[in-house]
Amino acid sequence: MSKAIRIHAQGGPEVMSYENVTLLPPGPGEVRIRHHAIGVNFLDVYYRKGVYPAPSLPFTPGNEGAGQVIALGEGVRGLKKGDRVAYVSTLGSYSEERNVPAASLVPIPEGISYATAAALMLKGLTAHYLLRRTYRVKPGDIILNHAAAGGVGLILGQWANALGATVIGTVGTDEKAKLAKKKGGYHHVINYRTENFAERVAAITKGEKCHVVYDGVGKDTFPMSLDCLRPLGMFVSFGSASGQIDEFNINILSKKGSLFVTRPTLFSYIAKRTDLLRSATELFEMIEEGYVKIPVHAKAKLSDAIDIHRALESRSTTGATILIP
Repeated sequence: MSKAIRIHAQGGPEVMSYENVTLLPPGPGEVRIRHHAIGVNFLDVYYRKGVYPAPSLPFTPGNEGAGQVIALGEGVRGLKKGDRVAYVSTLGSYSEERNVPAASLVPIPEGISYATAAALMLKGLTAHYLLRRTYRVKPGDIILNHAAAGGVGLILGQWANALGATVIGTVGTDEKAKLAKKKGGYHHVINYRTENFAERVAAITKGEKCHVVYDGVGKDTFPMSLDCLRPLGMFVSFGSASGQIDEFNINILSKKGSLFVTRPTLFSYIAKRTDLLRSATELFEMIEEGYVKIPVHAKAKLSDAIDIHRALESRSTTGATILIP
């Protein structure tokens, strides 16, 4: 018997409950993990509210965690009890223990803590695919990222800076602007609640505008984000913290300069184990070499998940938040 957060009906933070659960032994190809740290992401809110449908009710939320291997299912190779591992996988991480497909696990390098590993898997791998695969940022590029002080934003800003890009970010408060500049590597930060960010981007770039816009905010920043792009630029919508983007006429893309638009998801980019391992290796290298620091700004008990979700939805959080079982 172990503890987990369970959701029996979709809705607000109050639908989550802290309960005893009984786990079956790990099945073929699975590994039992005892969590030391659990990552919290806005993706968890989408599943709780039903924006993304859970496979069944009740369910345990969360897709990201780090811990130790405590049991192996049939056919698992290359892992042993006591191994330190982290993952992004199917729902179920808001728990003391869980069974995880072995193919989802990556080894944690010796110099990286459980807290850092749990905070970086989904957010760090998201920054990786955005910067290295969806649009491959190169020296001299000008990029714009919304929610610059969030968990993905702080990682993405540092990484893009290390790649030699000019990095512009938007935030919703002056306090977040300070954080994005100090911890996120952003060269320019715009408070989109008090400034017209498209006008500011045009001024910063002397009218050249951006090669790519990364947008995890959604409704509040669209379609103005398209006005921040130069001809043949790319708009990457990877989240909707302020709500879903409304349907739009695709012809707007030709009018604004033959723009590209994509809506990627992390799980498409790490569906193959070889891609997962390569992405995780590159992410860990950026951390170990000091180019990217993972700011864990809040730690809470697993039993306090309701309060953490309230803070997350109010968009009062910055950086990464983790739960400790």
